[in-house]
Amino acid sequence: MLHPKYRPDIDGLRAIAVASVVIYHAFPGVLPGGFIGVDIFFVISGFLISTILLQSQVAGDFSYRDFYARRIRRIFPALILVLLATLCFGWYMLLSDEFAQLGKQVTGGAAFFANFVFWADAGYFDTAAETKPLLHLWSLGIEEQFYIFWPVLLGVAWRRRWPMIRVILAIAVVSFLVNVLTIHPFRTAAFYSPASRFWELMVGGILACMRLKPAAPSRLRSHVQSFVGVGLLGLGLVMIRGDKAFPGWWALLPTLGAVSCIAAGPTGFLNKYLLSNRVMVWIGLISYPLYLWHWPLLAYARILSDGMPSLPVRAGAVVTSVVLAWLTYRFVERYTRTRTSPGLLRWLAGLGIALVVVGLVVFSGVLQPRHHDIRLQQISEAAADVGYYDDFKNYELGRHLLYQVGKGSRKSLLIGDSHVQQYGPRAEELARTVPDKANTIYFATQGSCPPIPGVYADANIGCAERRTAVLEFARSPEIDTVVIGGCWNCYFIAGGAPGYYFRDASGAAHQFRGGDGMALAFDSLGQLLRELSSKGKKVYLLLDIPVSPDFEPKRLLEGSRLASMKVTSSMPTLPILQDQRELNDKLRQIGIASGVEVIDAVANLCTADGQCLRTMPDGAPAYKDAGHLRPKYTRSFATYMDRALLNDGSAALKK
Repeated sequence: MLHPKYRPDIDGLRAIAVASVVIYHAFPGVLPGGFIGVDIFFVISGFLISTILLQSQVAGDFSYRDFYARRIRRIFPALILVLLATLCFGWYMLLSDEFAQLGKQVTGGAAFFANFVFWADAGYFDTAAETKPLLHLWSLGIEEQFYIFWPVLLGVAWRRRWPMIRVILAIAVVSFLVNVLTIHPFRTAAFYSPASRFWELMVGGILACMRLKPAAPSRLRSHVQSFVGVGLLGLGLVMIRGDKAFPGWWALLPTLGAVSCIAAGPTGFLNKYLLSNRVMVWIGLISYPLYLWHWPLLAYARILSDGMPSLPVRAGAVVTSVVLAWLTYRFVERYTRTRTSPGLLRWLAGLGIALVVVGLVVFSGVLQPRHHDIRLQQISEAAADVGYYDDFKNYELGRHLLYQVGKGSRKSLLIGDSHVQQYGPRAEELARTVPDKANTIYFATQGSCPPIPGVYADANIGCAERRTAVLEFARSPEIDTVVIGGCWNCYFIAGGAPGYYFRDASGAAHQFRGGDGMALAFDSLGQLLRELSSKGKKVYLLLDIPVSPDFEPKRLLEGSRLASMKVTSSMPTLPILQDQRELNDKLRQIGIASGVEVIDAVANLCTADGQCLRTMPDGAPAYKDAGHLRPKYTRSFATYMDRALLNDGSAALKK
């Protein structure tokens, strides 16, 4: 098989890509758009792989066997090493739930579908992305799926003499349309799906196809393309933010920038004097193992620090990843690339399959980590307790999905965010144990979406549209009881939630922070409660539970993950914060003034002196995380919700 002539400037482009990603992950405030380095990698891969395939087809010596053998020798050695190291260190320091999730990540990484694993896991109650040691392998999954799919399709197109540029362009256009059409309604899918990402690889493929018949060389054109390419990359790094609809249209900046740099060729001014610089080339040569090593080190540092690690720790993780990357390149990658024996390929493939099996064993819980005893298991079970809607049926409200349980003649609708969702298990328990008393109960929730007309946050795509539809459902004669709740503490304390604002009738935005947005939001909440109550419905205003980082179950741990750990036997309660108490008083006044009934969770979770439970009677955590009661608790103990869920407005007996 033919391979393109080595270009040091492409290694320099790899250096920009990997350095951007590493800096973004380690020091996010320094380079807020650094994650676009992944998109640069996609374009480079699309160009190089398509060049190899097309040139080999032209020469008539293409071999699927040789192609995949080279991909295995290129990808597997460093990947297997990093997966093994990550798994071994995870066994030493992680808890059971964390280790089980790591097992699933290892399986996805070794079996080429890591992007689908993280796509399936994405959700409001999912583990924080920063603590998933193998999260970065989602992009490698997309590239691996491209390596599997693209040679086959290209081979078919070549044999049937289809116009190659049109084939590649058609795939790129379809994939790009999937990207821009799904970025708002299905943002997670747009990010992780190969269908919405392949266009970035196809951009490189289009250039490779055009290079089969290269245009006459033009030094001026090369210089212009070089400056335009680097300029677009620079714009992307400073303009794109994580809260923007990405990839979407924004991904055009890094993809067009990368393809322009490649098109400029090694003689383009910045390609020659910047990208071909020896330091840049060296970083480019170790870019693959550097990408693999840096994220597990930063993720483990975050887990050990129980939050954002200190600057020296993050800097140390970056330096360590560079050293490990060089060692991997020097003693692993260079060795395996020059060995073409079938025996090596069999070993690499066998190790990959073994890692898939080990990952499944770990995920199943058969293999437990070092930190494993009954009390530690309670902490792990709390963190993994996320089945809030497990036994609910789906209910379609137009194009919006609600959750339904119970078969009573009266109907209750609970509207809010995850702080309403946390009571789903209690509703299911009542529908199971006292079906003759339980209403038909609907939950209409969306994370970080307050149920107050006029309140917006640009980052919460689809919130306003869903809220409008749900409130219309609440106003309809079909609904008898309405519960309005939410993470009021998230929105209305500490000066107001950043990014939230109130939009008045004229369309003017009133910020929560530094503006009068919160006052207008409180007024809007009162108006909503009065309106619903005036329609003859039973209306409840659900106050928030106590929240703080100290309610996080893992805060019950003592000791060190690197040494020994135990569960504290002290502090089964924590005090409610004063600003949360004051907010509850304000909301209670709004509820009373609006003529609705107030459900005060604090009155049930806390004593008169303000001490609030953090554990259940058996000593297990009552919270799933720092801000949500776990299903095991709400299912059995959240009896204060019963009056809104039962047809006689009573409270069922506690189990």
